[in-house]
Order: sequence, then C-alpha cells, then structure tokens
Amino acid sequence: MLRFQSLRLAQEELCFASVSLLTLKRDRAQMRKEIEQCYELINRLGRGVVYLGSSRMGPDHPHYLQSFELGGEIARLLDCTTWSGAGPGLMDAVTKGAMQAGKPVGGFKVGKEAGEWTASNFHPYLPLETYLTCRFFSARKHGLVDCAVRNDSCDRTAVVALPGGVGTLDEMFEILALIQLERIGSELPVPFLVMNYDSFYKKLFDFLGDCEDRGTVAKDEVASLWKICDSNSEALSYLAEFYDLSSIDKRVHEVNLKSTHGIVS
Repeated sequence: MLRFQSLRLAQEELCFASVSLLTLKRDRAQMRKEIEQCYELINRLGRGVVYLGSSRMGPDHPHYLQSFELGGEIARLLDCTTWSGAGPGLMDAVTKGAMQAGKPVGGFKVGKEAGEWTASNFHPYLPLETYLTCRFFSARKHGLVDCAVRNDSCDRTAVVALPGGVGTLDEMFEILALIQLERIGSELPVPFLVMNYDSFYKKLFDFLGDCEDRGTVAKDEVASLWKICDSNSEALSYLAEFYDLSSIDKRVHEVNLKSTHGIVS
C-alpha cells in the first residue's frame, strides 16, 4: 500500500512538473512576442525622451503642473517622441504636455498601476496605435530602455526621472545600473536627469552619500551618471548644452515657451 502511494505521489509530481514546464515555455514565448511588439512600436514612433514618475500625483499636485510643462518644453526643444509608462499621474502630465506641443507620444502600459486606470487595459485618450499594454513587466522595461538608446549621433534621447515611489525607483536604478555597466550609452551617451522638485529626492541623495562613506559606492560614481535638476529651466539648459543646440534652436524654443498655456483635457 505504501509503495502504491509513493508511486502515485511521484506520478503527480511528474505531472505537475510537466505542466509547470509547459507554462514556463508558453510565458517565455509570450514575453518574447511582447518585447518584439515593443521594438516595433519604437521603430514606428521613433526614439526620444523616457519619463519615469509617480502614478499617484494627480492634476491637483504641483509636481503634475511642473511635469506637464517639462514634457512640452523638452518635446519642443529636442523635437522627439515622448515615452512613458502610459499611466496616470506624472506619466499623464508629460504625455499631455507633449501632445499640446504637437509632438508624438508613445507608451508601454500595464494592466494595473498603483494609481487609477486599473479597470481596463486601454488608455483613456491615446490612440491604440501609440501604446502597448504589456502583461510582462520585463517586456515593458525592455521597451522603456530601448526608447532612450541612441543608435545615431543625430538621435536626441534622454531619461527623465520625476518624483515617484517604489516603481519609479525600480526603473531609475535599473537604467542607472545599465549605464554604469556600459550596457547602454557606452558609445553614444544618454543624458539621465533626476527632477528634484522641492528637494523630493534629498534623502535618497543623502543615502547614496552614506554609501560612499561606507565604501559600497565609489566617490562621485553616481553623480557622474546622472544630472540632478531642481527646476525645469535647469533641465532644459542641460539638454541644450548636452546636444549642442544652435542659437537658432534656442531662440525658437524661447518663442515656443511663451505660447505654452493650459493643459490638454
């Protein structure tokens, strides 16, 4: 009897392992397909500026308005596609800012965000052909990273980290590690900006300073990888200098800034 039970248990475990292996293979195939779809969307809309930021800071938050203005200003300055996680909050702000500027936008959405818009896989106002709803976070991350990779010296891309929580920090440090390890930006550097509105990231910078003191991070190692900006004007000046924009581009940008009013509904 015991021998029969052991044999039956072994058969059940083998069956479970087979089902798990099939599920794993299926998920891998689906994830590869999603990554390919991300690349197709990027090739169609063009690389540009990738924004990371909170999904919880809505239109009544001061950082929302700052992000909205930044999204439009950078889109005009660099004349590129604006990319984000296509969610609510500050992602929504930069998307609307770029749309008002008349520049293309794209995004990689997930079915569930920490903020709102969790009931549907569809974006409330973006056309279907401008975003992709990902099942796998790894596919979404592949897409967001690839958006910022410069394949040509003429490409104007950047990574902009707005105030955010756990998800934003996860994306920030993953991209930062890729830059540090020269997996991206080794031949054509990609500017990485941290928008420190109202000293939002001060304690994070203090922690990284402690890491330097304890020897887990080399002196000025992180500081050399990103640019900390306390205001939109500081970010714009840095990007203009980074890409060596001509005086004509700067004058056109100043004119465009004067015409920026309101928020796209």
